[in-house]
Amino acid sequence: MENIELLERIYVGKRAELKRQILKQALLCFLENGVETTSIEMIRERADASVGAIYHHFKNKEGIVAALFFAALDDQAQRREDALKQAENMQQGIISIVESYIDWVVDYPDFARFLYAARFALKQSSLYPDLQQRNHLRNQYLLQWFQQQKEFHLLTDIPRELLLSLVIGVAENYCRAWVSNKVKTSPQNYKKILAKTAWNNIVNFSESCVEVSQN
Repeated sequence: MENIELLERIYVGKRAELKRQILKQALLCFLENGVETTSIEMIRERADASVGAIYHHFKNKEGIVAALFFAALDDQAQRREDALKQAENMQQGIISIVESYIDWVVDYPDFARFLYAARFALKQSSLYPDLQQRNHLRNQYLLQWFQQQKEFHLLTDIPRELLLSLVIGVAENYCRAWVSNKVKTSPQNYKKILAKTAWNNIVNFSESCVEVSQN
Protein backbone atom coordinates (compact mmCIF):
# COMPACT_ATOMS: atom_id res chain seq x y z
CA MET A 1 0.00 0.00 0.00
CA GLU A 2 1.03 3.63 -0.47
CA ASN A 3 2.27 5.69 2.46
CA ILE A 4 -0.24 8.40 1.63
CA GLU A 5 -3.12 6.00 2.32
CA LEU A 6 -2.08 5.72 5.95
CA LEU A 7 -1.69 9.48 6.28
CA GLU A 8 -5.12 10.04 4.72
CA ARG A 9 -6.69 7.88 7.43
CA ILE A 10 -5.03 9.89 10.20
CA TYR A 11 -5.15 13.37 8.68
CA VAL A 12 -8.52 13.48 6.95
CA GLY A 13 -9.86 15.97 4.45
CA LYS A 14 -8.81 18.60 1.95
CA ARG A 15 -7.58 21.02 4.60
CA ALA A 16 -4.96 18.51 5.74
CA GLU A 17 -3.58 17.97 2.22
CA LEU A 18 -0.45 20.09 2.70
CA LYS A 19 0.19 18.47 6.07
CA ARG A 20 -0.01 15.03 4.48
CA GLN A 21 2.31 16.07 1.67
CA ILE A 22 4.92 17.41 4.10
CA LEU A 23 4.75 14.24 6.20
CA LYS A 24 4.95 11.97 3.16
CA GLN A 25 8.11 13.65 1.92
CA ALA A 26 9.58 13.98 5.43
CA LEU A 27 9.21 10.22 5.88
CA LEU A 28 11.28 9.60 2.76
CA CYS A 29 13.90 12.13 3.88
CA PHE A 30 14.22 10.46 7.28
CA LEU A 31 14.55 7.01 5.73
CA GLU A 32 17.13 8.10 3.17
CA ASN A 33 19.25 10.38 5.35
CA GLY A 34 18.51 9.39 8.93
CA VAL A 35 16.43 11.21 11.50
CA GLU A 36 19.34 13.12 13.00
CA THR A 37 20.84 14.17 9.66
CA THR A 38 17.63 15.33 8.00
CA SER A 39 17.04 19.08 8.21
CA ILE A 40 13.93 21.22 7.88
CA GLU A 41 15.40 22.65 4.68
CA MET A 42 15.73 19.18 3.15
CA ILE A 43 12.09 18.46 3.99
CA ARG A 44 10.97 21.87 2.70
CA GLU A 45 12.71 21.36 -0.63
CA ARG A 46 11.39 17.85 -1.13
CA ALA A 47 7.83 18.73 -0.11
CA ASP A 48 7.88 21.97 -2.15
CA ALA A 49 6.50 23.80 0.87
CA SER A 50 7.48 26.99 2.65
CA VAL A 51 9.38 27.00 5.91
CA GLY A 52 6.49 28.96 7.37
CA ALA A 53 4.00 26.23 6.45
CA ILE A 54 6.18 23.55 8.03
CA TYR A 55 6.60 25.49 11.26
CA HIS A 56 2.89 26.34 11.30
CA HIS A 57 1.88 22.68 11.15
CA PHE A 58 4.67 21.05 13.18
CA LYS A 59 6.65 23.82 15.00
CA ASN A 60 10.00 22.04 14.43
CA LYS A 61 11.63 18.84 13.17
CA GLU A 62 10.83 17.14 16.46
CA GLY A 63 7.16 17.81 15.76
CA ILE A 64 7.41 16.20 12.33
CA VAL A 65 9.08 13.11 13.77
CA ALA A 66 6.38 12.85 16.42
CA ALA A 67 3.54 13.35 13.93
CA LEU A 68 4.84 10.53 11.72
CA PHE A 69 5.57 8.28 14.68
CA PHE A 70 2.17 8.73 16.30
CA ALA A 71 0.37 8.38 12.96
CA ALA A 72 2.06 5.03 12.39
CA LEU A 73 1.39 3.82 15.94
CA ASP A 74 -2.25 4.88 15.83
CA ASP A 75 -2.83 3.19 12.48
CA GLN A 76 -1.11 0.03 13.66
CA ALA A 77 -3.17 0.01 16.86
CA GLN A 78 -6.41 0.46 14.92
CA ARG A 79 -5.51 -2.52 12.73
CA ARG A 80 -4.95 -4.59 15.87
CA GLU A 81 -8.19 -3.47 17.52
CA ASP A 82 -10.18 -4.29 14.40
CA ALA A 83 -8.63 -7.76 14.36
CA LEU A 84 -9.36 -8.32 18.06
CA LYS A 85 -13.03 -7.52 17.49
CA GLN A 86 -13.22 -10.65 15.34
CA ALA A 87 -11.50 -12.89 17.90
CA GLU A 88 -13.77 -15.14 19.98
CA ASN A 89 -11.26 -16.45 22.52
CA MET A 90 -7.78 -15.92 23.92
CA GLN A 91 -6.02 -18.04 21.32
CA GLN A 92 -7.69 -16.25 18.44
CA GLY A 93 -6.85 -12.94 20.08
CA ILE A 94 -3.14 -13.71 20.47
CA ILE A 95 -2.99 -14.95 16.89
CA SER A 96 -4.84 -11.89 15.59
CA ILE A 97 -2.43 -9.54 17.39
CA VAL A 98 0.57 -11.16 15.71
CA GLU A 99 -1.02 -11.54 12.29
CA SER A 100 -2.38 -7.98 12.20
CA TYR A 101 1.06 -6.68 13.19
CA ILE A 102 2.71 -8.60 10.36
CA ASP A 103 0.05 -7.51 7.87
CA TRP A 104 0.60 -3.88 8.84
CA VAL A 105 4.40 -4.10 8.51
CA VAL A 106 4.12 -5.73 5.08
CA ASP A 107 1.56 -3.14 3.95
CA TYR A 108 3.62 -0.19 5.23
CA PRO A 109 7.31 -1.18 5.34
CA ASP A 110 8.46 2.46 5.16
CA PHE A 111 6.48 3.38 8.25
CA ALA A 112 7.69 0.21 10.00
CA ARG A 113 11.31 1.13 9.25
CA PHE A 114 10.65 4.61 10.54
CA LEU A 115 9.15 3.33 13.79
CA TYR A 116 12.21 1.20 14.44
CA ALA A 117 14.63 3.99 13.48
CA ALA A 118 12.98 6.97 15.15
CA ARG A 119 12.16 5.54 18.57
CA PHE A 120 15.52 6.53 20.04
CA ALA A 121 15.22 10.09 18.74
CA LEU A 122 11.73 10.42 20.17
CA LYS A 123 12.90 9.12 23.55
CA GLN A 124 15.35 12.01 23.70
CA SER A 125 12.69 14.60 22.86
CA SER A 126 10.24 16.60 24.94
CA LEU A 127 7.42 14.54 23.38
CA TYR A 128 8.53 11.27 24.97
CA PRO A 129 5.96 11.58 27.82
CA ASP A 130 3.26 11.76 25.14
CA LEU A 131 4.57 8.53 23.62
CA GLN A 132 4.56 6.86 27.04
CA GLN A 133 0.96 7.93 27.63
CA ARG A 134 -0.16 6.65 24.24
CA ASN A 135 1.58 3.33 24.82
CA HIS A 136 -0.03 3.06 28.23
CA LEU A 137 -3.50 3.57 26.76
CA ARG A 138 -2.89 1.00 24.03
CA ASN A 139 -1.62 -1.53 26.54
CA GLN A 140 -4.61 -0.87 28.79
CA TYR A 141 -6.95 -1.65 25.90
CA LEU A 142 -5.16 -4.96 25.35
CA LEU A 143 -5.21 -5.84 29.03
CA GLN A 144 -8.93 -5.13 29.27
CA TRP A 145 -9.56 -7.36 26.27
CA PHE A 146 -7.49 -10.14 27.84
CA GLN A 147 -9.34 -9.81 31.14
CA GLN A 148 -12.66 -10.37 29.39
CA GLN A 149 -11.58 -13.79 28.11
CA LYS A 150 -12.37 -16.96 30.04
CA GLU A 151 -8.78 -18.15 29.50
CA PHE A 152 -7.36 -15.10 31.28
CA HIS A 153 -5.91 -17.45 33.90
CA LEU A 154 -3.21 -18.31 31.35
CA LEU A 155 -1.80 -14.81 31.79
CA THR A 156 -1.95 -14.45 35.56
CA ASP A 157 1.56 -15.83 36.15
CA ILE A 158 3.14 -13.77 33.40
CA PRO A 159 4.76 -10.50 34.56
CA ARG A 160 3.00 -7.55 32.95
CA GLU A 161 6.23 -6.14 31.51
CA LEU A 162 6.99 -9.49 29.83
CA LEU A 163 3.60 -10.18 28.27
CA LEU A 164 3.91 -8.16 25.07
CA SER A 165 7.42 -9.48 24.47
CA LEU A 166 6.10 -13.03 24.63
CA VAL A 167 3.25 -12.20 22.27
CA ILE A 168 4.84 -9.93 19.67
CA GLY A 169 8.58 -10.12 20.35
CA VAL A 170 9.52 -12.87 17.89
CA ALA A 171 7.40 -11.42 15.09
CA GLU A 172 8.75 -7.93 15.74
CA ASN A 173 12.32 -9.20 15.63
CA TYR A 174 11.79 -10.88 12.26
CA CYS A 175 9.91 -7.90 10.82
CA ARG A 176 12.71 -5.57 11.90
CA ALA A 177 15.23 -7.78 10.12
CA TRP A 178 13.04 -7.86 7.02
CA VAL A 179 12.54 -4.11 6.67
CA SER A 180 16.30 -3.71 7.25
CA ASN A 181 16.97 -6.13 4.35
CA LYS A 182 18.80 -8.53 6.65
CA VAL A 183 16.43 -11.31 5.61
CA LYS A 184 14.70 -11.65 2.24
CA THR A 185 11.64 -13.81 2.94
CA SER A 186 8.51 -11.79 3.66
CA PRO A 187 7.06 -12.10 7.17
CA GLN A 188 3.82 -13.12 5.46
CA ASN A 189 5.46 -16.45 4.61
CA TYR A 190 5.99 -17.14 8.32
CA LYS A 191 2.86 -15.47 9.67
CA LYS A 192 1.16 -18.68 10.84
CA ILE A 193 4.37 -19.97 12.44
CA LEU A 194 5.05 -16.70 14.25
CA ALA A 195 1.47 -16.49 15.49
CA LYS A 196 1.57 -20.09 16.74
CA THR A 197 4.88 -19.39 18.48
CA ALA A 198 3.29 -16.49 20.35
CA TRP A 199 0.41 -18.67 21.50
CA ASN A 200 2.80 -21.43 22.59
CA ASN A 201 4.79 -18.87 24.58
CA ILE A 202 1.65 -18.09 26.57
CA VAL A 203 0.43 -21.66 27.00
CA ASN A 204 3.84 -23.01 28.01
CA PHE A 205 4.96 -20.12 30.22
CA SER A 206 4.29 -21.76 33.59
CA GLU A 207 5.92 -25.01 32.51
CA SER A 208 8.97 -23.11 31.25
CA CYS A 209 9.28 -21.30 34.59
CA VAL A 210 9.29 -24.62 36.43
CA GLU A 211 12.03 -25.96 34.17
CA VAL A 212 14.15 -22.85 34.70
CA SER A 213 13.74 -22.99 38.48
CA GLN A 214 14.75 -26.64 38.55
CA ASN A 215 17.92 -25.88 36.64
